[in-house]
Parts: sequence; C-alpha cells; structure tokens
Amino acid sequence: MHSLSQEIQGFSKNRLKKQCTRVTTVTGRRLLERRGDGGGGEGEEQVEELEEGGGCGFVEDTSLDLQVGVVRPFLLLASQDAAHDIDTLQRCKVSHVLNVAYGVTDLFPDQLVYKTLQILDLPDTDITSYLGECSSFVDQAREQHGVVLVHCNAGVSRSSSIVIGYLMLREGLPFDDAYSQVKLARPSIRPNPGFYQQLQTYKP
Repeated sequence: MHSLSQEIQGFSKNRLKKQCTRVTTVTGRRLLERRGDGGGGEGEEQVEELEEGGGCGFVEDTSLDLQVGVVRPFLLLASQDAAHDIDTLQRCKVSHVLNVAYGVTDLFPDQLVYKTLQILDLPDTDITSYLGECSSFVDQAREQHGVVLVHCNAGVSRSSSIVIGYLMLREGLPFDDAYSQVKLARPSIRPNPGFYQQLQTYKP
C-alpha cells in the first residue's frame, strides 16, 4: 500500500508541475499562471507578469478597458469602453472618432466628429476594402489638427487592422513594421486570421 500511495503522490506532483496557463487580462496585461510543486505534494500557484500593458498604468477595475494606445500623436486605438468614457476622451484630446464596430452607438455626437462603419469581425470580411475611406477620415482630422480615436468592440481585431492598414497606405510601411508599431502602442491587439493574412498581402 505504501508504495502505491507514493506512486500516486509522485504522479500528481509531476502532473501539477506541468500546468502552466497564459492569461491576457482585459487591460492587456499578460500573465503566466504556473501551478507547481510546493513541497509535500501540494500544488502551489504562482503568477508572474510577462509584460506590462503600457498606456495609463494599471487600471484595477477589470470590467472596463480604458487603455488607449497612442500609435501617432493624431492616431489613437482603443476599445468601445474608452470611446464611451468622456474623461478618457477629453484627457487624450480626442476630436474625431472612427467607429468600426458593429452595433456600437456614438455617444457624444454634439462634442465629437464621428465616422461609423459597421464592420463584422469575421475572417472573410474584406477589411482592406475599408482602408481608403477610413484613411481619408484620419487625414481630414489631421488636417484640422485633431486627434482620431479608432475603436471597435474590444479594440483588438477590427480597429487594429484599420490602423495597421493606415500606416501601410499612408506611410508606406511594410506589414511587419506597421503591425509591430501598433502592437507596441496597444499590446492586446490581435487581428483575426483573415485580416492578418489580407494585410500581409496588401499592396497599397
């Protein structure tokens, strides 16, 4: 019996050692949860931070994602939470909002200039077909010395793809450079596989 209980204990300890989960919080923080050997066969949890989300420091309220990525002084990227938070908009001096979400209302039409395109976050949506129209709106804001906030629902796929496309179209950046710069500004971005592929092969 003794050897069987030793075997079971050894087995569970080995199993526990291998458990390792990557977690990305809504504020863009990336954590590594590791459950390992805490001695005596008990599973001990450890959490370490992989990289900091940048932006406005740590927002403890995990129900809202108010992190605003500054891609260019006139070009910001965020989720609908930031687009619906007047304090965030005023602090970031936003004058124009490019809303590329589906079914998200524009809350401050009397104070800000809006352009709304209902884009579906699906891999087969032709995201590049929207780049000309979106880039013209960004240019218009820039000419008026304004600041544009581009957002979708989560600020992860559609809006990031539009901003990457803008850098490729207007600044002539290759995809890898444009993607890296946008990811640096907002670490939580993740264009869906279809958008990623379309932008990789996009020739402005």
